[in-house]
Formats: sequence, structure tokens, C-alpha cells
Amino acid sequence: MTMRDFQPMHFNHRVDGAVAVISLARPERKNPLTFESYAELRDWFRALASDSDVKAVVIASNGGNFSSGGDVHDIIGPLLTRDMKGLLAFTRMTGDLVKAIRACPQPVVAAVDGVCAGAGAMIALAADVRTATPAARTAFLFTRVGLGGCDMGACAMLPRVIGQGRAAELLFTGRAMTADEGERWGFFNRIVDSEALERDAVALARSLAEGPTFAHMMTKTMLNQEWSMSLDQAIEAEAQAQAICMRTEDFRRAYEAFRAKAKPAFSGD
Repeated sequence: MTMRDFQPMHFNHRVDGAVAVISLARPERKNPLTFESYAELRDWFRALASDSDVKAVVIASNGGNFSSGGDVHDIIGPLLTRDMKGLLAFTRMTGDLVKAIRACPQPVVAAVDGVCAGAGAMIALAADVRTATPAARTAFLFTRVGLGGCDMGACAMLPRVIGQGRAAELLFTGRAMTADEGERWGFFNRIVDSEALERDAVALARSLAEGPTFAHMMTKTMLNQEWSMSLDQAIEAEAQAQAICMRTEDFRRAYEAFRAKAKPAFSGD
């Protein structure tokens, strides 16, 4: 089954050409996550690895908000009744969603409007590129419910995006980062009007989908793997990765298009 045929029960989904657009449901509650939506999103992102028709993904906002994070009634309340084994099963599942987003070969664009909090902020952080509206408010608010700021990979990923000191402040205080702060700090790639948010994100995703998708996969893979490499290891890994890319037909197409003074038409092979 391809992503085009996928019928999710717990989030919104459509495929627009080579771009899949998803968003969390229940806009009247600012799109909270539930046990079921966590698991279904994790499984959907894992399945992307075997779907060559989808070449880029947009995680959109819905009803003026991105996501309010874990549902207070559907998740936080029931967690109070779980033993340690059950709690660890839940926290590993939420982390698996971030790992699935990072591991899928397609570039992922998050389009953030309004509330982007808790696990919702982590989903946005897990994306490769983030756009936002001026109304975006991003909060890693785990400490506000008595939890550590170390959730779903936050302490590893956020400092790499915005810097150690800024990440520490947000993770300790749980305060909301404004859209302006997010753009200045490098969390958001750009700010656009709310009416243009999803259109802009889809246009970006479509431009990536029309590019050399094998090379995009290699880029994303190396961005992930080089976190734990020394500079010498990274340079050698990139030498090997680039040599592999040089064997693709897209590399040949780019050269032939350059010679013909034309725009290359990439096919991802």
C-alpha cells in the first residue's frame, strides 16, 4: 500500500502529486496528540521509507494551530495509573515518532501556526525545515507539568538548532518562543502570513520533490549520522556518500542539462 491509499483514523492526510500533506485533527482543541495518533503517525512515517511516490512531506497546521501536544485528558490522566513498565513503553513510543520522522528519506517541512507546544513542538523540531506565521508560539513546556525538559530528544536536538543557552532557557522555563525569536535563532527558516503558510510549505516541498531525491535522501542521512562523528570521520563519510551520488543518473542529467543550457529534469535514480 502506498501513502496515496493510506486512510488514517487519527490525523488528516492527503497526497498532492509527489507531496504528502498531513495535519493533526481536532482543531477545536488545538490538535492534541493521543496514544492512537502518536502510534499511527509513527507507523506512517516508518512506511514512507518504502514509498517512492511520495518525495516530500508537509506537516501542516489545522484551524490556526499546529498542536497543543499530549492531550491532558486522553494521555496525562491515564499515565498516572501506569506502572514504570507502562510509562517507559509510552515514552519510548513518543521518541519513536521523532526517530521515524528523522529516519524517513523524504525531506519534511513543518508549517507552524499558533500553538506549537510540548510534543507538538518536538514534531516541528524533528522536521528538516520549519516555516511559521507571526502568530506561532512554540513551547517545550514539559517542566510546567512537572516533567524534565528532556523529552523525545529535546536535549539533543534543540541545542543543535538554536544553541545551548537558548535551548536551556526554553527547556528550563517552558516559556513560549515567539515567531520572531524562532526566526532569529534559526528555529524557523522563514515567517509568512497565515493565509500563505500551507501554500508556501507545499511549494517548498514540491520544489524539493522535483529535485534529485536520491541526493536529498543522502543529505538527510548524513545530517543525522554526522552528529556523532569527528570531523575526519565526517569528511570521509561525505566522500563516500558523494561518490555514490556521482553514480546516479540524476548526476548525469544535471551535467547534460548544463551542457545544453537547460534545467535538469531529475528522476531520483
